[in-house]
Amino acid sequence: MFITFEGIEGAGKTTQVKRLHAFLINNGYESIMTREPGGTRIGGHIRSILLDPQNSDMEPLTELLLYTADRAQHINEIIKPALSSNKAILCDRYFDATLVYQGVTRGLNTGLIKKLHETIFNNLKPDITFLLDLAPELGLQRAWNDINNGSRKNHETRFENENSAFHEKIRTGYLELAHSEPGRFRIIDASKDQDHIYQDIIESLIEGNSLLQRV
Repeated sequence: MFITFEGIEGAGKTTQVKRLHAFLINNGYESIMTREPGGTRIGGHIRSILLDPQNSDMEPLTELLLYTADRAQHINEIIKPALSSNKAILCDRYFDATLVYQGVTRGLNTGLIKKLHETIFNNLKPDITFLLDLAPELGLQRAWNDINNGSRKNHETRFENENSAFHEKIRTGYLELAHSEPGRFRIIDASKDQDHIYQDIIESLIEGNSLLQRV
């Protein structure tokens, strides 16, 4: 089972990945947590370049290729072995983020981005994608609160520093993508508190999933 979490900055993806991981482990499932970018040692170096606020002049194509390089390492080192071992994979961002951030928002050709994924990665997609949706102003407020109180790194703020129009495009892009693939996406209201979001995720995951209905 391959599950991804998507959403704008401050949506609470990382928190909910950890909570769902604990839920699965406590109910007898083998589960691993990972993320993009930075799910591998090599990916960690790529992440430091991509999220560094000093790199505000990065070209969109450079951004796309760095994310693709991170994904190549990630899929072959982490995701494919986990799938082969029948483990649940919980990933904080994946290909949908590339399609929305570099395609819809940065203006790169989305057809090209999809073709790259199909050609290089055999169009490997998650079984379920949770889209944690909320207004950008709330998400950014949460994100900067976490950065300012030290619970998030202050040297990974390149996207938080983008203007409000950028984040509005991200949210719109995600919602359009979710509505185009309703069988895979589960839209979760992330304006709620963490406990309510978690309960909504668990209920959505169990619903219609015979393997989990015994939990």
